[in-house]
Amino acid sequence: MEFQQIRYEVTDRVLTLTLDRPERLNAWTRRMGDEIAAAFDRADADDDVRVIVVTGAGRGFCAGMDLAAGAETFDSGHDGPDDDYRDAGGVQSLRILASTKPVIAAINGPAVGVGVTMTLPMDIRLASADARLGFVFTRRGLVPEACSSWFLPRIVGIARAMEWVATGRVFDATEALEGGLVRSVHAGPDLLPAAHDLAREIADNAAPVSVAMSRRLLWTMLGADGPLDAHRAESLAMLSRGRSGDAREGVAAFLQKRAADFPDRVSTWR
Repeated sequence: MEFQQIRYEVTDRVLTLTLDRPERLNAWTRRMGDEIAAAFDRADADDDVRVIVVTGAGRGFCAGMDLAAGAETFDSGHDGPDDDYRDAGGVQSLRILASTKPVIAAINGPAVGVGVTMTLPMDIRLASADARLGFVFTRRGLVPEACSSWFLPRIVGIARAMEWVATGRVFDATEALEGGLVRSVHAGPDLLPAAHDLAREIADNAAPVSVAMSRRLLWTMLGADGPLDAHRAESLAMLSRGRSGDAREGVAAFLQKRAADFPDRVSTWR
């Protein structure tokens, strides 16, 4: 797919995925959602990509759904059985969740509606001090989408999630930090360098397949019935990884006091 509403740039094994409609504060469109999904497909297949950083062009991260269609914006036109309908934001969130590469959100400005719910399946969120976030759906006569009713309470707890969703108010980065939605808050010029520093710490030091498997374990176990499920899954993963070239290289590199050169590739893992 040719990218028209996002930018795809790989440097030092870090993919920077930039939402690129700055004249509209990177407001989300179905085209943008399709491009984001295609970008994650490309990244999964590219072993030169170890980590993905998602940010926005200009002064906004994503101002939510593009409202150019006015009051009809959220009328999907779906005429099939109701149970067959799938919201496009949710399809995008599930694609991000399925990523084999860790995902860092660098929230550089306004992030409301789908602009904030799209970050929930990302693994780590950093924000600019100028960022404003809001789950504004109830103020538009809507409900949370993009699987956020599953993600948000698991990230910030049910009480904070319900407060933000029920009020629909926009809040600042300090409140997002206090609530556990973001990991850290940075001055505007420092945000993307901080996200890239974190990405490179992963890309330069960790075995890519081990990162991918660990990501899958952690997200999957959020829905587990108990620790026995985690024990079984981790046992299988440890059995597999313990036999791998990565494990042999990791131990050898540690004993020899050198950087590891992990041989296994995510593109062939699955």
